[in-house]
Amino acid sequence: MILGSGWGGFKLLRDMNKDAYQVVTVSPRNHFLFTPLLASTSVGTLEFRCITEPVRGYIRDVEYHQAWCDTIDFDQSKVDCTLNLSTVPAVYVSDPTKKTLADNSKLHLDYDHLIITVGSYSNTFHIPGVKEHAFFLKEVSDARKIRSRVLDCFERAEMSRSDEERNALLHFAVVGGGPTGVEFSSELHDFIREDCSRLFPELMNHVTLAVYDVAPTILASFDKSLAKYCMNRFKRSGIEVCTDTVVDKVEDGRMILKNGKIIPFGCLVWSTGLTENPLTEALEGKVMKSKNKRILTDPYLRVLDTEGKIIPNVYALGDCATIKDHELPQTAQVANQQAIYLRKALNKLAKQPEKSLTDVTAPFSFKNLGSMAYIGNWEAVVDMTKINENAKESGKLAWVFWRSSYLTMSVSARNKMVIPMYWFLTWIFGRDVSSFQEYDRRKRLMNGERDA
Repeated sequence: MILGSGWGGFKLLRDMNKDAYQVVTVSPRNHFLFTPLLASTSVGTLEFRCITEPVRGYIRDVEYHQAWCDTIDFDQSKVDCTLNLSTVPAVYVSDPTKKTLADNSKLHLDYDHLIITVGSYSNTFHIPGVKEHAFFLKEVSDARKIRSRVLDCFERAEMSRSDEERNALLHFAVVGGGPTGVEFSSELHDFIREDCSRLFPELMNHVTLAVYDVAPTILASFDKSLAKYCMNRFKRSGIEVCTDTVVDKVEDGRMILKNGKIIPFGCLVWSTGLTENPLTEALEGKVMKSKNKRILTDPYLRVLDTEGKIIPNVYALGDCATIKDHELPQTAQVANQQAIYLRKALNKLAKQPEKSLTDVTAPFSFKNLGSMAYIGNWEAVVDMTKINENAKESGKLAWVFWRSSYLTMSVSARNKMVIPMYWFLTWIFGRDVSSFQEYDRRKRLMNGERDA
């Protein structure tokens, strides 16, 4: 049983030996999300379907349940789940007192081997108002909401006649100077410079974009020269970089800093790291956890209980877990390498059931292949100094490497064709400015309203 369909879970459900194992997947979303290009979809550079792969597309030999895993009983080897499906009318069988499974939202499943790869949630650090008034960038739904909000801000500013209101609506704030925050800021800047300037030319003097971070520099995990290059590039582009900045609280339409400064905004995107999700939180008292609430495993990715003992046939990988005494970064390449390692180990174990996991494989070893980030205007930074101290690049050449790498990493042949097609269409015709807002015409008519 595989919990999750992210980088680790999707890789495992595709590549596990189906002749040796009956593979069961439980995930609240029915697709894999190619997260490195999520920021591009939030401004229309790419369409959402370019970065998703349906789980059902690989389902021939896999049992899939679209559900949340709520609790795990390690003693009984069972999981309790809640279906993540839209509400449908209850279906009745011949006996009208009995309903079918369509009305049952709970699911109880058994497992022989359990792989926990459920990812993590965005960390708000318990700052008041963040969950209510900020946008995150973890799912396709987040990108759609951001896209709608950005366009709403321009439309509202277009109707406003107050410069103060326009300045507030068109201030776009990004909290977090890591790769996600930097790439989103860069994509948004390109969208404003290349498309909004054509659609709303009279509003350009009111637009401001700023990145706020508590650290002394952005891209702190990158080589210092690359981080400095990015900061200089942002300043030349007009993106304000506010380092050593601490957010105290967030209210509707404004952000209050620790020093008392009040910053009005039209759209706030929060990208300040990761924290545990509800399932890993529910495992409190059952498994050993790190200081930042990640599940601890041994070097073979086997989950440890609170006493440090191995829980039989239970493994954890990806953002939700790390190896005891060896903290792993919460990145896609870690989850991908772990999935490949565990798939090979379990497939070997199936052929030699009399042996233990330690007999058929060596401990997991992460090989850092480097980091990349898009910084706008067809430029990027590539840091591969973990492989070679001179392996770093910035500018246009790094941008070519960034795009070609992510295109190569795309899971399916379909997306390998669709992604460059949309890149080309965006270059020729500009980005799509459709906002995909939810619009319930029936509800409006019931309230006595009319369409314009």
